[in-house]
Amino acid sequence: MNRAARLVRKVWVPRVSLFLLLAAALGLFLRLKEVADWLVGALNVPPGPWAEASRFFLYEAPKVLLLLVGVVFVVGILRSWFTPESTRALLAGRREFAGNVLAALLGVVTPFCSCSAVPLFIGFVTSGVPLGVTFSFLISAPMVNEVALVLLWGLFGWRVALLYMATGLAVAVLAGWVIGRLGLERWVEAWVLQVRTGEREADQLPRLTWPERLALGRAALREIVGKVWPWVLAGIAVGAGIHGHVPADLLATFMGREAWWSVPLAVLVGIPMYSNAAGILPVVQALLEKGAALGTVLAFMMAVIGLSLPEMIILRKVLRLPLLFTFAGVVGTGILLVGWLTNALW
Repeated sequence: MNRAARLVRKVWVPRVSLFLLLAAALGLFLRLKEVADWLVGALNVPPGPWAEASRFFLYEAPKVLLLLVGVVFVVGILRSWFTPESTRALLAGRREFAGNVLAALLGVVTPFCSCSAVPLFIGFVTSGVPLGVTFSFLISAPMVNEVALVLLWGLFGWRVALLYMATGLAVAVLAGWVIGRLGLERWVEAWVLQVRTGEREADQLPRLTWPERLALGRAALREIVGKVWPWVLAGIAVGAGIHGHVPADLLATFMGREAWWSVPLAVLVGIPMYSNAAGILPVVQALLEKGAALGTVLAFMMAVIGLSLPEMIILRKVLRLPLLFTFAGVVGTGILLVGWLTNALW
């Protein structure tokens, strides 16, 4: 094989294939409603709730998965500039409110979830990051991530996405600041403080080439989409059931704006659940379409991905019960205030 043929095979064939794949995905994305309607008819689904539920699932499943694949790939590339070492280097030594704000903002763009809570907590605390600043990061990272923001924007528009980001960051900043001011370091498990980490400085990290960053994007697809797609489809299935079978009047009674207790009820329902933003968003969409109040639904979503029972169990490995309960109480109070305030103003 001559040099020109090898160049075509190694460079141009992958590029053209990627372009054709993107064009096909875009064409499908723009025609999803027509495709869903056609499939409902082709499958002879009887009119009524089952038809509505089927149409919702057949439209939302490819829509959310296509958005998820695109966002995760781009985010995987962007995250190549953010590593645990560089993040800790930025936060080490930060104090009080400025550190909480920076930590919450870094949590939005860094590749960590609630499953990473224990190693992150150990690494941050032993690197000199204050306890309150560490909690601002741990709250923001799973609760307000870029995948959730883009999906929210695509599903509900920029106003809802901006509201979610602003309120989520406010909860992360204020909760971390309150925890830091309470001076609860003594309630960190003793073995955590005995750990010593040997991080490298941020400027010592190797520089990556663009092919390597693209490879990280593909790796993110395998790691994230490969793990969450069943949860996404499960969430869409639940959303389809709500959309097709749950009466709007009944849902509005339990999650409407008028009932003050709907927000704490939504938080209590969300805590035992475990999902990421991509998996819970179809449920959020179905709830909103059925007349649930925006603040109540936001509180539910925040409780599922930011205050879940599995995360509390994970954090128990490094936190004693007084600090764990304080963390849950402060974050839960912030989520309740977000729900009530949004219902009052929206």
